[in-house]
Amino acid sequence: MQHENDKVNRRTWLRSVIAAGGLAALDSVFTTTPTNAAQIDPRKDNIKVTKLETFILKNSWVFVKISTDAGIVGWGEMLKDDAKACAAGAQEVARYLVGQDPLRVVYQWQAIHRGAFYRGGPIKSAILSGIDQALWDIKGKAYGVPVYKLLGGPTRDRIRVYGRVDPKTGVNAMKVGPRGLKRGPYKYVEGPKFVAEVVENFKALREKYGPGVDIGIDFHGAVQPPTAMLLVKALEPYQPFFYEEVVQALNVDVMAEIAKKTHIPLATGERIFLKWGFREILEKRAASILQPDVCYAGGITELRLIAGMAEAYYAPIAPHNPQGPCSLAASLQIAASIPNFLIQERGDNEHEDLLAKPMPPVKDGHRPLLTDPGLGITIDEDKLRAQVGEPREYRPAFDEDDGSVVDW
Repeated sequence: MQHENDKVNRRTWLRSVIAAGGLAALDSVFTTTPTNAAQIDPRKDNIKVTKLETFILKNSWVFVKISTDAGIVGWGEMLKDDAKACAAGAQEVARYLVGQDPLRVVYQWQAIHRGAFYRGGPIKSAILSGIDQALWDIKGKAYGVPVYKLLGGPTRDRIRVYGRVDPKTGVNAMKVGPRGLKRGPYKYVEGPKFVAEVVENFKALREKYGPGVDIGIDFHGAVQPPTAMLLVKALEPYQPFFYEEVVQALNVDVMAEIAKKTHIPLATGERIFLKWGFREILEKRAASILQPDVCYAGGITELRLIAGMAEAYYAPIAPHNPQGPCSLAASLQIAASIPNFLIQERGDNEHEDLLAKPMPPVKDGHRPLLTDPGLGITIDEDKLRAQVGEPREYRPAFDEDDGSVVDW
């Protein structure tokens, strides 16, 4: 039985919470209660951003580090291409962000996005994404909990991953590209010999691994629509897990047309930015699996909203991830907190060369939930700084027959 004194104490406590910070405080308190692991009490202590740093690695990965006056540091990642532009752009944002409250994550997302006259696109969205990850990392560390607990708690007990099929880890899903005649399908209309070889190669994979392994095919947006349609139909008998980026990502109407002509799911998202880009994909049924990238689709804040939009269309999320440990950890936080998660790309990558301690290992094809505060990982800054250098050179691709420029 509840005593009257208990009711009074709760009312007194609630009044003190509102007085201390209004709705913002309520949001923080009801989301999760600070634990002994927290470095501060976010309900009492003011915390400010003091510094923003960027690091470009030789492999073109771009990291952002945000420091605070509470001694809490957050890490995030940005777009791997246009690395120098992303790093420089983040420093421009620092002129606003230094001195701001990092725990107001959504507020800062809106301020950075709407504070720019030219918005969206890969570079602007990547800058926002990396900073957003770092702010969530700070907030999780401030409260002493992993980010998914700030997003409503886990929706699953473990996270399925794909990468290298391996009986030791139990990973039973992978992705390949369509190759024939020792090259990719970059002709406007590939001939029957090329199509047949692509099919034979995939058939051999299916026979090698059997029906217990899911095998996606990544067209990488490098296939012209007539060839894409030929390959989509020819590969159907071997039931690929999905067709990824069957045509250029912005060719939404053509993608929707192809989707209507095959029973294999179409997936896209690695070159779609923010909720507004994914809206058209969903409305036109251009893909039934969304693959937003946490490093340039808007960060954790935006991926949560994209996942909610997708759920209304019964579409799952399979986060894109070709990058480093912050990218993977942030994606795993999303996977742990949304109901419509499908599978995590490169979730079997351990990133030991950048981490102070290893992630919990993949078992039975699944990654355990990360339990450390924030993103759930600890960057080893000495290891990271040792890899800083000039990013890799951008190179176009050419048709080997006539020398014309092709997609890759």
